[in-house]
Amino acid sequence: MTVNQLSVFIENRPGSLAAFASLLRERNIDLRALSIADVEDYGILRVIVSDLHKASLALKEANYVFKITPVLAVPLKDAPGSLAEALDTLGEAGINIEYLYAFVGRQQDRAYVIFRVRDADIDKAAQVLAKAGCAPISQEELKQRNG
Repeated sequence: MTVNQLSVFIENRPGSLAAFASLLRERNIDLRALSIADVEDYGILRVIVSDLHKASLALKEANYVFKITPVLAVPLKDAPGSLAEALDTLGEAGINIEYLYAFVGRQQDRAYVIFRVRDADIDKAAQVLAKAGCAPISQEELKQRNG
């Protein structure tokens, strides 16, 4: 069970991020989660949006370079140690995490963590997390839980 993330190449200069956010605002696309990793000249903006199709079309029209990446969206109890338990579970199963980021949703007592693992490990990661009581949710479930 995965969620689709947009990974967007963005120049590291004043106004670039504002232009991206304005494009989404103009198309009435809500950001659910975001993370940015940058180097001197550019960054990779990783976002979960309310409408992937609409966002993809808007990005194509605006000439952004992007790709759609499957990730795991895992609701964790918003309490000390919850992330450590999920990380232990993945580590014990031999699954490497390429990156992760988190956000708080509208559902009380839950935090959501986006895990990116190798495509070859994504099903195994979902299974071991589910067995440990923190099953990843689908794109539709994420939308329902967070408006």
